[in-house]
Amino acid sequence: MTAEGESLEAVARACAAAMWEEDRASQGLGISLDHVGPGAAVLSMRVRDDMVNGHGSCHGGFIFALADSAFAFACNAHNQRAVAQHCAVTFLRPGRRGEVLTARAVERVREGRSGITDVTVTDAEGRVVAEFRGHSRTVPGTVLAGEGAAALPDRSEPG
Repeated sequence: MTAEGESLEAVARACAAAMWEEDRASQGLGISLDHVGPGAAVLSMRVRDDMVNGHGSCHGGFIFALADSAFAFACNAHNQRAVAQHCAVTFLRPGRRGEVLTARAVERVREGRSGITDVTVTDAEGRVVAEFRGHSRTVPGTVLAGEGAAALPDRSEPG
């Protein structure tokens, strides 16, 4: 990996650590942050008894929350604060009580202040549970304070 690539990886990890420290929602759901890189993240969550709906499957809101968290870590990995502008999810199969769901986020486009990130949620056997697409919008500020804040150029120009 090049020095620039290593620097981008380091910035992504530092951003994730800073965000994770304040992310009570993901922590409260038992989500784990398994990997983060520039424009990418992998998070996982075990479906608990209190996440199961009246059909005996994982409530879609919890699957959406897992995907949304992966989306957030991926689009904030560049040290430019980004928020969700629009998100859509398609549920393809149920998540089951006790199984671990994994959300893999990959940034597809980042242009000006806008970005598109796709997240695939799979079960323990690798079957697709849901597909999520998030549209992000950068807002003023950086994720990191101090020296780390200058690691990447400011992407807050109009666009």
